[in-house]
Amino acid sequence: MIEMQAVRMEVPADTNIIVGQSHFIKTVEDLYEAVATTAPQAKFGLAFNESSGACLTRAEGNDQTLRNTAVRNAQALGCGHAFVLLLQNAYPINVLNTIRNVPEVCSIFCATANPVEIIVAQTEQGRGVLGVIDGSSPKGVESQSDVAERHDLLRRFGYKR
Repeated sequence: MIEMQAVRMEVPADTNIIVGQSHFIKTVEDLYEAVATTAPQAKFGLAFNESSGACLTRAEGNDQTLRNTAVRNAQALGCGHAFVLLLQNAYPINVLNTIRNVPEVCSIFCATANPVEIIVAQTEQGRGVLGVIDGSSPKGVESQSDVAERHDLLRRFGYKR
């Protein structure tokens, strides 16, 4: 028997969330180092659900409020080997390549500032992530003015010249 549910993540204002899957207890320390060295200006909180041994939610971060929120999110997911990273004063684009290169990281499910729900399946063994609902559904196709606005935004942020 499989039960499914949508778990809404708590994402504070002006915060991005990255949810992924990893495979080893040292994930929490390695992800801490990855964020701290790649985006030293970032405030962040991180939680990782261990899936064997003590099966604890491990936590790190340089901001206690974000750390506590990451723990609440990870516990709400209840999925083994899932990690939740909350990030302020930096964008996921600043850290995603570094996070992907952490040897324990298997998958990144989402990286967003949008409202996000994680679709979780539960069996007798435990819980796992099936997918993500990130933000809202499309409302149409961009017009020429929307294209110009997108180009301007990327240049204001410094991502394009």
